[in-house]
Amino acid sequence: MLPQDFLDEMKSLLGGEYEEFLKSYDMEKVSALRLNPLKNHDIINLTQAFGLTEVEWQAGGFYYDPEKRPGKSVYHEAGAYYVQEPSAMIPAEYLKAEPGEYILDLCAAPGGKSTQIAGRMQGKGILVSNEIVPQRAKILAENIERMGIKNAVVTNMDPHDLSESFPEFFDRIMVDAPCSGEGMFRKNEDATGEWSRENVHMCAGRQDDILSCAAKMLAPGGRMVYSTCTFSIEENEGTIERFLAEHPDFHTVGYPKQYGMRDGFGNVKDGIRCFPHLMKGEGHFVCVLEKAGVLPDRDGRLSKGSLEKGIREKSVPEYTEFAAKYLEEKPQGVLIKFGERLFVIPDGMPSLKGLKIVRPGLEIGTVKKGRFEPAHALSHALDGGCFKLVEEISYAEAERYIRGETFRCDGENGWYLISCEGYGISWGKLAGGTMKNHYPKGLRKNL
Repeated sequence: MLPQDFLDEMKSLLGGEYEEFLKSYDMEKVSALRLNPLKNHDIINLTQAFGLTEVEWQAGGFYYDPEKRPGKSVYHEAGAYYVQEPSAMIPAEYLKAEPGEYILDLCAAPGGKSTQIAGRMQGKGILVSNEIVPQRAKILAENIERMGIKNAVVTNMDPHDLSESFPEFFDRIMVDAPCSGEGMFRKNEDATGEWSRENVHMCAGRQDDILSCAAKMLAPGGRMVYSTCTFSIEENEGTIERFLAEHPDFHTVGYPKQYGMRDGFGNVKDGIRCFPHLMKGEGHFVCVLEKAGVLPDRDGRLSKGSLEKGIREKSVPEYTEFAAKYLEEKPQGVLIKFGERLFVIPDGMPSLKGLKIVRPGLEIGTVKKGRFEPAHALSHALDGGCFKLVEEISYAEAERYIRGETFRCDGENGWYLISCEGYGISWGKLAGGTMKNHYPKGLRKNL
């Protein structure tokens, strides 16, 4: 049951539209997914599998048949798409990320907006995806890996601490702030039990704090997108008004509203309001902010001494040997080693010293006992044709492989990229006619 205080506030907010808004809670919920542009897709197969129809405001976004289960499929495990509430696709679209930029997703878990931003970046530039809650940061890192993202560093830090390490560093910042979640009441009825006016006020104070930290990290001339999944004016337009009063070097940016999106309330007309009675999605608020000035040259934002230097490739001959034998093209970036694990981080990344890192970049493998074993993340990040030995298997075979089964195979012994319909699934190692299964044991499941 919806809290009465919440209903009273919505009636005051919506006036004559209030009854239509209430009726939306009896309407069927919509479900959607967003294709991963870092992968090549057979859209016909996916449409047949999940009954896809286009989300009007998002290229590559599709509603799916609610009776289907795209989260339980080989395609999902291969990172072909991200299951995401359709309105939640709007904020990252307005960030307008470009390849080669330095971008921060400050409150990034579980990863929907980070993976959307990364798709636009096309593996070029630096994406720092941060999450303050450790368990949520782990889930974020897993989604970054599943989607095959090469240029993301996942951190687990308080925004205050992060701002000390990245002063005026980023071209663009996504702030999808923790909120009271009013816009998700239709989708998640349990959330209504946690709602109170006191919680709304607490969330607004936290949002003020987070947004101020983000402002310190945005370079002059940069863009910031603030979003929530709540209807509260205090958390939405109120947060923007308080922020602008404290930061006169920022201004809002307006866009024509479309597909049922509404103007913000009060003095923040540039804000974008999404209501479930006006569009096929849940409740959201989005506001684009820009900082005065001209973007400085990226190479000049840090002194050379503060860049992450990494290690030389010749210090890991096991990887050099593996790459020469199997890789058509090596992942580009700075090599770093964490214990036995080898990663590639984006060029131009500041020193990782002092940062609480969950995933320092693309994990490419493990060096142990004089040999190199490729990482699961690498199988998802490789472009087509980058690995010399590929074993293409059917969808049914891929389901069995993800369960952990082996299969018979002819060919030369060694490492193989196991692929299904062109999607990298994981690794296999052929020996004596048997393809040994190297799908990570912690990820194995019945689909």
